[in-house]
Amino acid sequence: MTNHHKIALWFILLISFFCLTGFASPPSQENQNIYHVKRAIDGDTILLSNGERVRYIGINTPETKHPSKPVEHFGKEAYEANKKLVEGKDIRLEFDVQQRDKYGRLLAYVYIGNVFVNAWLVENGYAHAVTYPPNVKYQKLFLKLEKESRESSRGLWK
Repeated sequence: MTNHHKIALWFILLISFFCLTGFASPPSQENQNIYHVKRAIDGDTILLSNGERVRYIGINTPETKHPSKPVEHFGKEAYEANKKLVEGKDIRLEFDVQQRDKYGRLLAYVYIGNVFVNAWLVENGYAHAVTYPPNVKYQKLFLKLEKESRESSRGLWK
């Protein structure tokens, strides 16, 4: 066997190894941060089918299920809007600096298709911007959208 044949054989073996071990396969859904939403908990929190709770970064909606607070004005509407957007659907999560809060929930920016859910909720008056450093990636966008929503008297700003 010539050196040329040995190199070709090693190359074929190497390619076969990558194909068989999955190194050449496309990334899994989890690597792409794709998850399925089991249900909406409220306007800014969801439960994934894997049991994880996700709290949306950079926004806050009126309370509907707080243990020591009554249902707040426009809370039910915010919950219903969030539910309609994401419940039972596949979403993509984008993380910032801090990935969990003190309650163990994932902190994320949520996307359904091309819709940036966090921003959509603020833009349509279901949420207001709230910043908890170090997760500040979209702070300026959320503040701009809140200002526009207030000025247009949308949602909770009516």
